[in-house]
Amino acid sequence: MQRVGFVGLGRMGRPMASNLARKGFPLAAYDINPAAVRALAELGAKATNGVPGVVEGSDVIVTMLPSGVEVEQIVAGPDGVFAHARPGQIVMDMSTVEPRVTDRLAAEAAKRGLGFVDAPVGRLASHADRGESLFMVGASEADFQRVLPLLQAMGTTIHHCGLPGSGMRTKLVNNYLAVVSCQLNAEALALSQRFGLDLEKTLEVIHGTTATNGQLKLNWATKVLTGDTAPGFTIDLAHKDLSLILAAAQAETMALPVASAARDAFTLARAAGHGGNDFSSIVDWFCSVTGAEKPRFKVAKP
Repeated sequence: MQRVGFVGLGRMGRPMASNLARKGFPLAAYDINPAAVRALAELGAKATNGVPGVVEGSDVIVTMLPSGVEVEQIVAGPDGVFAHARPGQIVMDMSTVEPRVTDRLAAEAAKRGLGFVDAPVGRLASHADRGESLFMVGASEADFQRVLPLLQAMGTTIHHCGLPGSGMRTKLVNNYLAVVSCQLNAEALALSQRFGLDLEKTLEVIHGTTATNGQLKLNWATKVLTGDTAPGFTIDLAHKDLSLILAAAQAETMALPVASAARDAFTLARAAGHGGNDFSSIVDWFCSVTGAEKPRFKVAKP
């Protein structure tokens, strides 16, 4: 069984690492939040006081961090993973970052005789809690086979998308549609409320045509439309991903006008204080600026 070092125990990283610990993987954990490390130690993980302690004795070092800035610092910084790693170890970054960051780290890892895997996460924090995450993986076949048992311990759906960098790029394509769908849904449902339409009947029609989408049918039905705006995936993170998407497209000399318009809307929602809410609640912000009633189910769904 692979020995795992895990850096980054936030809302997604902590349940992912917890599932590894519960399923018997030898685990060393580190986060800048000592309480998060203590929680993992209670599950049997070895608490460490920094990156060197995570790297020592690990076969696979996992990072789950807020942005590319933190990933490059933790992995490639002066006292980072690369500085302490030995040939044959694998670095698996599960953060969502700009693909060029992934490319740089993968190239440097190869120079040092290390494996590199990018495995960004699909689905929500609630799925991570239950060990039901989806992973989009960029890796050589050999490295993919080595990390596969870890991914199976943390999730239920695993896609090997190609070589390093392909997982991250697949994640950005997926999140482009997911986030932009939220903005489209917000505008459509706000319009329905201004029209005075019955929400349930309107959704019944939409879900029976090609106008439906997974955000509206699955996520919104259990989140904002029930009045639950607690974050599973925040407006702040959706804005971050749209920024990554636009930067990655620019690197390919592509314009994404719809993504640009959606990011503008998410920027305004953040400025209005909605950044920490679930990204489905973009509809609440949009209704507030257009004078429409917030769409809510009349009766709670089972």
